[in-house]
Amino acid sequence: MKKRYEAIVVKLIEAGKHGPYAVARLKDVGLVTFSLEPKVWQERDWPELGTYVVLEGLIKKRAGWRAQQGRYLNPTDEERRYDSSSTEK
Repeated sequence: MKKRYEAIVVKLIEAGKHGPYAVARLKDVGLVTFSLEPKVWQERDWPELGTYVVLEGLIKKRAGWRAQQGRYLNPTDEERRYDSSSTEK
């Protein structure tokens, strides 16, 4: 299973050189770019600024970090995070 990262969308580019994409801020990594094409973005609608997303498959490139998959953060993500932190004690 790929590690999942929670991030907040800070920028949307509808007509980029390689298609539409978004930029999200990850707490410990910084800015991460991800495509809004269906092969990467797994939701029907594009995210809005300030939306929490889950990014997976981060790759470091010369121009910065890229995510290979992205989707909205949902309540089950929150539950998994709570469950894993409560069992670590």
